[in-house]
Amino acid sequence: MTDRNTLCETFLAATPYAGWQRGPLAGDASNRRYERLTSGGRTVVLMDAPPEKGEDVRPFIRIAEYLRAQGLSAPEILARDVEHGFLLLEDLGDDLFARAVLREPKLEKELYQAATDALVVLHQAPMPELEPYGPRMMAEMAGLALSKYRDGILGGHDPNLQSRFEDQFEDILRETIKGDPVLVQRDYHAENLLWLPERSGVARVGLLDFQDARSGHPAYDLVSLLQDARRDVPAGIEMQMIDRYIAAAGADDSGFRTAYTVLGVQRNLRILGVFARLSMEYGKPHYVDLIPRVWDHFIRGLEHPALAPVAGLLRDSLPAPTPDNLNKLRP
Repeated sequence: MTDRNTLCETFLAATPYAGWQRGPLAGDASNRRYERLTSGGRTVVLMDAPPEKGEDVRPFIRIAEYLRAQGLSAPEILARDVEHGFLLLEDLGDDLFARAVLREPKLEKELYQAATDALVVLHQAPMPELEPYGPRMMAEMAGLALSKYRDGILGGHDPNLQSRFEDQFEDILRETIKGDPVLVQRDYHAENLLWLPERSGVARVGLLDFQDARSGHPAYDLVSLLQDARRDVPAGIEMQMIDRYIAAAGADDSGFRTAYTVLGVQRNLRILGVFARLSMEYGKPHYVDLIPRVWDHFIRGLEHPALAPVAGLLRDSLPAPTPDNLNKLRP
């Protein structure tokens, strides 16, 4: 079998970027790998997404082109080899929101306003055809908190407990997650957003990691942004951005806030399970360090009356992320 580097060199040789200097870029939790290519002060980004490891660049291409058509700053696709899983992308730089706030804390509110406004624009656009991120799937994803996080700490598995939770939670989601669906990127947060101040309006928000987009509730990406697993978003900014979104989108106030809270619990339960799995099964223990923040988001949301049918079950079943418990999740 031809190795990835040979395939990559063949791909690059057929583009205007052949011979550009290659250097590594930080990756993510997937099997995708990234490099930055440079020549004479110009740069582009190479995505290497091996099909043999389950990667497929076609969803990335489709969603990137859709987002750009709405005036949003997804990277332009400069060259592609769909069969072998290579893309050359416009380089949107390194100024992630998380880094920009560390460098210039007074920017924080402006960044979150721009990111919230970008969601308003996206959610007003015509919907592409997408698989739904619906109540059953969301309930099963939340169940990872039981099958991975809980079981990783306590050992063993209780399929009846998980089944009971997922059925009850699905009912809650069906009752609260209503309205016209929008495109949800599913990982819309400060380490996937780039600050592009030389652009104007919502184009100042550079978008990454949207290839798993589905159709879902408008509150989902706002939760991703404001209940960030990787950084503490001030409570004041969270409340102001919810208010800002509701006002700009003309959303039903009570219904949107309820959906926001329920989706926050769903998302944070899923993340508890995913982070535990990444540590235990993929040898990435640094994700365990993020679990206490995710737990705090989850516990806070659990107070909402809409979640009363599962609140007791979750409080009784899920062990708190004490240092001893977290150590059990490390490989």
